[in-house]
Amino acid sequence: MPVESGSSAAARQAKQKRKSHSLSIRRTNSTEQERSGLQRDMLDGQDSKLPLSLRSNLLDLFSQIEREFENLYIENLELRRDIETLNDRLAAEGQTLEGADLAKGALKTKASHSTSQLSQKLKTTYKASTSKIVSSFKATTSRAVCQLVREYVGHRDGIWDLSVSRTQPVVLGTASADHSAMLWSIETGKCLLKYMGHQGSVNSIKFHPTEQMALTASGDQTAHIWRYMVQLPTPQPVADISQTPCEDDVDFSDKDEADGEVEGPTDCPSVRVATTTLRSHQGVVIAADWLVGGKQVVTASWDRAANLYDVETSELVHSLTGHDQELTHCCTHPTQRLVVTSSRDTTFRLWDFRDPSIHSVNVFQGHTDAVTSAVFTVGDNVVSGSDDRTVKVWDLKNMRSPIATIRTDSAVNRISVSVTQKIIALPHDNRQVRLFDMAGVRLARLPRSNRQGHRRMVCCSAWCEDNTSCNLFTCGFDRQAIGWNINIPALLQEK
Repeated sequence: MPVESGSSAAARQAKQKRKSHSLSIRRTNSTEQERSGLQRDMLDGQDSKLPLSLRSNLLDLFSQIEREFENLYIENLELRRDIETLNDRLAAEGQTLEGADLAKGALKTKASHSTSQLSQKLKTTYKASTSKIVSSFKATTSRAVCQLVREYVGHRDGIWDLSVSRTQPVVLGTASADHSAMLWSIETGKCLLKYMGHQGSVNSIKFHPTEQMALTASGDQTAHIWRYMVQLPTPQPVADISQTPCEDDVDFSDKDEADGEVEGPTDCPSVRVATTTLRSHQGVVIAADWLVGGKQVVTASWDRAANLYDVETSELVHSLTGHDQELTHCCTHPTQRLVVTSSRDTTFRLWDFRDPSIHSVNVFQGHTDAVTSAVFTVGDNVVSGSDDRTVKVWDLKNMRSPIATIRTDSAVNRISVSVTQKIIALPHDNRQVRLFDMAGVRLARLPRSNRQGHRRMVCCSAWCEDNTSCNLFTCGFDRQAIGWNINIPALLQEK
């Protein structure tokens, strides 16, 4: 007796199904014809301002829509029955299928489609597992070359900016939304001095290149220059925090210790009066920096202007206008009279003051969102970071297009570039800090877990390669600054 093959059986089953489906449609059509006839009979008895022909067309359209929904409903019932049959078959073979999700319309064919879905699911699971293994391996390597050394805790609000002094004694400076700036001992983590002269959030801090003076910008629409004198305490043994077991990417609850009230340093001396106050902005002063030599400073404001001041006379020398939206940052070249300003208008501008008679400006449009910072390197490069989640490396000699583009998964805040090896430190909104070289190659990600690292947005990074214990600093809105030890030779060797 001849045996019916699987393909012919499947074809017969499909043919019967189409036949039953067409019969149901014919039954539906006949029912709809009766219903439309009754509806047309009712047209004469209804008071409407619409013409009879228009009302009839509307009824026909509604009837067609209803028929389509009925057909979809019937097809959905048939698919549900097929899913139940397939689930029973797979259950008998020791497998299960997520019928609830498939019943929502994702399944259009029968066993072949279900098999492809299972195959795709297996592939996705395999890729995710492999990626997790590779990520854990990279995280272990990062912890070996990037170690958390010290935490600087004492501010009562988020820290916007930080900087390291360029003269002896070398101290760490932080600018906070709690209206204060603090100077810290890098070795001990002790607060040495607190500046309380501003009436608003302190948004940036920069140190004079040769003297013990600091420049701070504030939301009170001013920038202050103030002198400091500090004495470093005796260094204490550094606790090896990096050896504590940790797991990367552990989220913190909203009730962790970072949200508690932080007690500020009680024995820290304070300065309340500025040596020089720079006024003329009509909005928040978001950043400020010293020009080479320290005789002039530049400030960037939300009033869309950057101002150049004479330090000795505190007079306004130039007002740099042209940005269409608020400024976000400003930076000066370490050896030349060049200034770069960043703005929310997606551009950054290069201002050239090398020739006193000519003040040229170049506009660069390389980003699609606010440029959060643009900084010079020791050579002829500018590195810009943006809320568009990219960082671009530019050549000053040819800035028509970037020479490298770094794409990340989160907005980038105030970046910094190391002097000798030109390693870019990227602080992110998602609490991560990543290290890249100038070619855009990722070198490492700083460890972050439930035991160490930032708990909130990381706002700024600053290198200090001459320090033996901490050569990279970061700060964030978790009210703390962190000192890291980056083994740069090992980092570059792994690349």
